[in-house]
Amino acid sequence: MAIAQAIWSYRGFIFGSVQREFQARYRNTLLGAVWTIINPLAMIFIYTVIFSQIMKARLPGVDSELAYGIYLCSGILTWSFFTEIVTRGQTVFLDNASLLKKLSFPRVCLPIVLVMSSSLNFLIVFSLFTLFLVVSGNFPGWVFFSSIIVLFVQLTFAIGLGITLGVLNVFFRDIAQFFGIVLQFWFWFTPIVYPISILPSSIQRVVEMNPMTVIMSGYQNIFVLHQIPDWWSLGKVFVIAILLCGWGILLFRRRADEMMDEL
Repeated sequence: MAIAQAIWSYRGFIFGSVQREFQARYRNTLLGAVWTIINPLAMIFIYTVIFSQIMKARLPGVDSELAYGIYLCSGILTWSFFTEIVTRGQTVFLDNASLLKKLSFPRVCLPIVLVMSSSLNFLIVFSLFTLFLVVSGNFPGWVFFSSIIVLFVQLTFAIGLGITLGVLNVFFRDIAQFFGIVLQFWFWFTPIVYPISILPSSIQRVVEMNPMTVIMSGYQNIFVLHQIPDWWSLGKVFVIAILLCGWGILLFRRRADEMMDEL
């Protein structure tokens, strides 16, 4: 409750920080915020047109020519959102050390600014992807709205992991370097650029234990197969995400004063 009150009291600081971060990202560029549209459009074009039409990549068991491109986009767009939050979360306190020392404000505001800023960028990209689905005739209909639940589970998981790593990285600076390598292996351990069905059954069982496999499969079911996700598997991941969030917040509250000494 105290954390929620502190966040509400400093809502002006939070929204102002998000706005400044968004503006700073495209400062001194000729096109400015237009790049937020150009970059995702280029990526969607590459994955859908080049992979599907020129390279003739096909997804097993799906007749649509654009299926593999949509499969790639649904996985890579959402994975990029996940990794942005986790990667920036690892160094959020170190990157803002001077700000923490100069100003007095609840430290929890920093992760919130990070999440809101990343979410704003993702919302723009995801809106363009949704527009592409509508224009290309691949919009999944009412099933689309179940992606909001999958996104919420992913966001909860990313926040919990990001806060935990962010606190640990203040005391053990190798955390960020090590986890950067982990993310590279994690990406290929998650069926994003390949369908899990092509793996041997023994490997499939291992890959299915990966929480991000469940999340990515949820998106792929929605956008490629136009089916609702596996709610039971997603529910188990959500429990893990809640526990991770609770652990991260508890760790943050217990080590907040020590963090200032380390910074």
